[in-house]
Amino acid sequence: MIERRKTRQISIGSLKIGGDAPISVQSMTKTDTRNIQKTVQQIRRLEEAGCEIVRVAVVDEEAAQAIGEIRRRIRIPLIADIHFHHKLALKAMQAGADALRINPGNIGDRDRLKKIVKEAKDRSTPIRIGVNAGSLEKDLLKRFSGATPEAMVLSALRIIEWMEDLGFSMIKVSLKASDVQRTVGAYRYFSQKSDYPVHLGVTEAGRGAGAIVKSAMGIGILLNEGIGDTLRVSLTGDHKEEVCVGYEILRALKIR
Repeated sequence: MIERRKTRQISIGSLKIGGDAPISVQSMTKTDTRNIQKTVQQIRRLEEAGCEIVRVAVVDEEAAQAIGEIRRRIRIPLIADIHFHHKLALKAMQAGADALRINPGNIGDRDRLKKIVKEAKDRSTPIRIGVNAGSLEKDLLKRFSGATPEAMVLSALRIIEWMEDLGFSMIKVSLKASDVQRTVGAYRYFSQKSDYPVHLGVTEAGRGAGAIVKSAMGIGILLNEGIGDTLRVSLTGDHKEEVCVGYEILRALKIR
């Protein structure tokens, strides 16, 4: 019997994450978010496959504004994926995004982050801190001589501490690398340091059997150790396969 790590619980839309809530399966659209019709069609296919949370890329203001209409036409919570431009995060929340995913390595200075956190706090919008080994802050790369698990965890912990100082704690964390060992190491270390819920995944898994095995190994090892509150199997190709493989990993471990 797997003893699951005790984490704080947050809500993304009507879905509970962390605590004693079931581990949920997430995916991400492969459409241009500005194309509302195609994006909604893809999300509905994901819903049919059992997807419980969906993430969409917000590349510009038009994409941010599209979130409102997309959200009205789907059933599952919607996360806005933000890179570089803090104003897009603000617009996505104003349009009705259920949560944000931001990368502390590319979102910019703390003044910009502060605006995002203030808006999220006012709207009770959770934020996933998405630390990625490929875009870690330069000072951490220098200090640890690369994107080590320790560097990745410190990136997450210091942004968490800063958000907490602003009175914000509706936080979920991901610590992704493109290789299994670093990914597993980062999540293990973070789980020793914090009780915030975590989203599992291996970056750039790719296509075919190799990609499935890579994700299954990384995610499965962590789940077997009781680590993980949501997951996404990142695959190139049919987005429904991500959801199916995610559930097969959970079934293999007798979790769901």
